Amino acid sequence: MDLTALVEEYLDYYGETQGVLPERLAEFGDTYREQGHLTREQLYEIAYESSTRSAYHVEKNPEARCREVTANVLAVDGDFSQIQLLTGLSGFKAPTASCVLAALDPERHAVVDTRVWATLDRLDYLDGRKESFDAADYVTMIEPIREIAAETGFSVVDVGYALFAYDDDVREGTLH
Repeated sequence: MDLTALVEEYLDYYGETQGVLPERLAEFGDTYREQGHLTREQLYEIAYESSTRSAYHVEKNPEARCREVTANVLAVDGDFSQIQLLTGLSGFKAPTASCVLAALDPERHAVVDTRVWATLDRLDYLDGRKESFDAADYVTMIEPIREIAAETGFSVVDVGYALFAYDDDVREGTLH
């Protein structure tokens, strides 16, 4: 399969999906880098973009904790450590946490969820389907996404969007 053509075609198709808006994530990333942290309100907005149903959980986090955790994410290296810190916040399972990392560093991170996993499975990068993710699963997914990005010349975040859109297009039946 021509991965460059796949990413190109499905990046185009992404706008027709219910996925996170790339422009919004880019704005959050600019704010994050500028401030050196994110506030609870900003985290709520990201969570709302990702999963409107569970975003209210973010409000359970004390403001100081939101700022501390997101500042610490900037201070640590390692995909597992970064995603694990974020998943310590209420309302941030790995898919929602991946939005924060993708906003922060779109050249290294992607928004991931069951659709992205399913596409990586279809393309033989992973084996089997999953419906829920933890920090280790994020690390498992991000490696092949980075491989595809390196091979195709697209950013890691764009590859993630394309993989999501591909599943949205080809999946038959319901998501879960």
